[in-house]
Amino acid sequence: MQKMDWDLYLMPYEQAVEELKVKLKNIRNEFGKRKVHSPIEFVTGRVKSINSIYNKATRLHFPINENIAWEIRDIAGLRIICQFIDDISFVVDMLRERKDMKIFLEKDYVTQPKETGYRGYHLAVEYPIMTIDGQKTIPVEIQIRTLGMNFWATIEHSLQYKYEGIIPEDIKLRLVESAKASYTLDNEMNKIRDEVKEAQIEFTRKKESPIDPLLSIVELDLDVDTESVYFDQKQIVLQTEKEDENEHN
Repeated sequence: MQKMDWDLYLMPYEQAVEELKVKLKNIRNEFGKRKVHSPIEFVTGRVKSINSIYNKATRLHFPINENIAWEIRDIAGLRIICQFIDDISFVVDMLRERKDMKIFLEKDYVTQPKETGYRGYHLAVEYPIMTIDGQKTIPVEIQIRTLGMNFWATIEHSLQYKYEGIIPEDIKLRLVESAKASYTLDNEMNKIRDEVKEAQIEFTRKKESPIDPLLSIVELDLDVDTESVYFDQKQIVLQTEKEDENEHN
């Protein structure tokens, strides 16, 4: 078998992740400019490491060749995080309507969770990119979760990593119970989502309205701190996901 040039092979997947991150973040920003609730809280993305590709291919008994991306399907992966459960279906419907990608597989782990307790909605899409050789269509996996689902999945992954994939039974049971509790909280928040959305929109409007200059300076400083904390939290999630060899597929 001819040795693969991984740097060259992965370039289209890196391009796809960056393009889709920009497009999805622009959707969020457009909702913000319109002063309405955005179903997208934030977006992350990554390209699997070569070691992760080899590990998954070996585990699933796939040969390493030019078609490996269509066997694994998540070499390029994006994650969309939402505030509310209802936001997930809204985002899925938006993606179904897009002309720049084609969904070829859907997995609903929101209403049909895995035995571990994991919940989320997964889409496998065909996404065309332009290269120097012309158009190339590649597979991309998009995972959609609430903040609660993402928190649980991040913790579960950390335990998978700690126990090298063999989590003790008592901890497994506690994870399942914590997943149920998280889903209950998601449902309760979903019931008051209209009030929460209105409060968030009103808060944003007040921030943008003319106020005392001194208060503006204080608020600006607080905003910077908030953004820094938010960025740090995302970095923790990204660092954990960088180690992910299992990706819940």
